[in-house]
This record gives sequence, C-alpha cells and structure tokens, in this order.
Amino acid sequence: MSSTYQVFTTGTEYTSSHRVYIEHNGQVISPFHDIPLYADSEKKIVNMIVEIPRWSNAKYEIATGEKYNPIKQDVKKGKVRFVRNCFPYKGYIWNYGALPQTWEDPTVISKDTNARGDNDPIDVCEIGQEIGYRGQIKQVKILGVMALLDEGETDWKLIAIDINDPLADKVNDIQDVEKYFPQLIDATRHWFKIYKMPDGKPANQFAFNGQCKDKTYAEAVVKETHEAWKRLIEGRTPCKADTHNISMANFTNKHSPYVLNTFNDKELQKALVKQTNKKDIEGKDNKWYFLKSQL
Repeated sequence: MSSTYQVFTTGTEYTSSHRVYIEHNGQVISPFHDIPLYADSEKKIVNMIVEIPRWSNAKYEIATGEKYNPIKQDVKKGKVRFVRNCFPYKGYIWNYGALPQTWEDPTVISKDTNARGDNDPIDVCEIGQEIGYRGQIKQVKILGVMALLDEGETDWKLIAIDINDPLADKVNDIQDVEKYFPQLIDATRHWFKIYKMPDGKPANQFAFNGQCKDKTYAEAVVKETHEAWKRLIEGRTPCKADTHNISMANFTNKHSPYVLNTFNDKELQKALVKQTNKKDIEGKDNKWYFLKSQL
C-alpha cells in the first residue's frame, strides 16, 4: 500500500515554512483523515505515517490545524524544534509517527490515566530495522503501549513493528519484544522520561508506573482513539473548541460534513516538489544489534 502514496514538499527543510504533503493517485490528501487506519482490519494491520525517521532529531508532526494536515516541524518560541541527544541515545531510537484516523480527545478524561487526551493522532514507535523516511506510509502490527503523562495530558505511545521486517513473524506481543529486542522497552521508557530535560523541563511521568501494556490492551486503545476520530470527522464532536482547533478538510469520508469533492488549490499544486529520499549506502548497516552479554 505504501507505494500508492507519494511524498511532496514545499519550503526549505528545517525551517518553519517546510511542509510535507501526501499524494494519493496524483491528488493531495490529508494523512490525518484520508489514509485508512486499517490496512487489513481482519489481521489488525494498521497504517502508520512516519514523521521522524530513527536516529534523527528534527521534531516533525502532523499539522492538525492546517488544511490537508501536512507534516511540519514543531516550532517553539519562534525556532524549529530538535530533540537533544541524551546519552546514550542518538535522536529518536525508533521510526516515530502516528496512526491515521485516530485522535486523543482532549475533552475526555481517560478512566485509566485520569488525564485528558493530548489532541493529536496516537503516536507510534516502530521498532523494525529499516530506517524510514518522513511521510512514508508503513504497514505495522501493534505489540503494546505505554501511557506517557506529558504536562498533564495522556500521550499514548504504541509499540509496533513493520510487517515486512525480518522479525515480524516472530514478534507478536509485548513479551516478544523483550525476547528479540532485549532492553528496548526499558530504553524506550527511559528515553521518554528524560528527553525534555536538557531543555530545562522536569522528567516526564507515566501511568501504570511505566509498565508497557500488551497487544490486547493496545489494540483497545487504538479502537478508542479511532472512535474519537469518527466523532470528530462526522461532526458529532466540534472541530473547534477551547481545547482544540482541527482542520477537517478531507476527500474520502463521504458521511463527513467537511468532505471536499475535488482538490483545486492550484497555488499549492504548483509549489509541490517531489521528496527525494536518501539511498542506502552499499555496505552501511543500519540495523540495531541487540546483544545479551555480561560485560
């Protein structure tokens, strides 16, 4: 499925003007609203939008408030945002992104975390060996989930693996991650705890004492956030409120009051440049090696 989507950009990378747009069948779409959540609903294979490739630092995210919801770099105090390298990590330690057609509703308090949603599509940490690219649509299976409490909001962090990864057939639940990716769950928890500290912020807190919940629990969270998105796209939840301001323009949700018939933004279409992704260097090994050894 990923090959049916193409990635285009406007503006200059690492500036506040840079935007990453997704096209499908030659037309700009909303990755938030138009890419289906499930690539295979029976097998519970979901689509993931890569926002930040592994080992990179630029903090990119879906612009939920902009028309067509392009991916943009986060801006704080007028400057584009980069996460720091917190020893022993380099940038993000997984391919990081979001699931389309999901929404962490800021008007609802979770009974499990006692905190409101963070007003974003649900986040995903994809642990496979391939380094993704910004705007890539991966098909992944969900393995588990952590609940970060980020500045008082529930910020779910799904753990998933690309279905094309060499280990995908062996890794089916969260306990398999510890078997085939030893210490990655602990490293993930530690990374999320400390990653804002170099900027003067306190350590992040977690629900469930930092426990990573299993596949069944995670899939229930995905379903819950998908239902929240459905209420939003169908107009049952207002798209503008004190807690949020979401751009709902879409082309595929026929029962949505916000659906558009055609894409007719000629200025944007003219400005789009096809994204060129870096080719792998022959002999360069981008694989993580998880070694069980006593030093």
